[in-house]
Amino acid sequence: MSTPRHRTAPAHTHPDDVPVLTALAALADPVRLTLVRELAGSPEWSRACGTFDVPVGKAALSHHFTVLRAAGLVEQRDEGPRRVNRLRRTEFDARFPGLLELVLRTDS
Repeated sequence: MSTPRHRTAPAHTHPDDVPVLTALAALADPVRLTLVRELAGSPEWSRACGTFDVPVGKAALSHHFTVLRAAGLVEQRDEGPRRVNRLRRTEFDARFPGLLELVLRTDS
């Protein structure tokens, strides 16, 4: 009989606790910017980690999501075997008004 696998719930940082340089550093990476942009165009909790079109492996993708959680940009939860994501747009906009709007522009 197999034992069910349990993952540790991801730690989240609230945007109120994020310094501006941490937020800017998280958004400066092209892979993380792609993740944020794809989340911005998706309904909340509809995107599992493996559904993003980014040129990195699973370990690197996990690292990028860790950075985004630490910057207060992303919240994750487990739904069965999938880890789904949402962009913390409202909370992040309250902390850094206009920053997400600026980086989500397609002409930037």
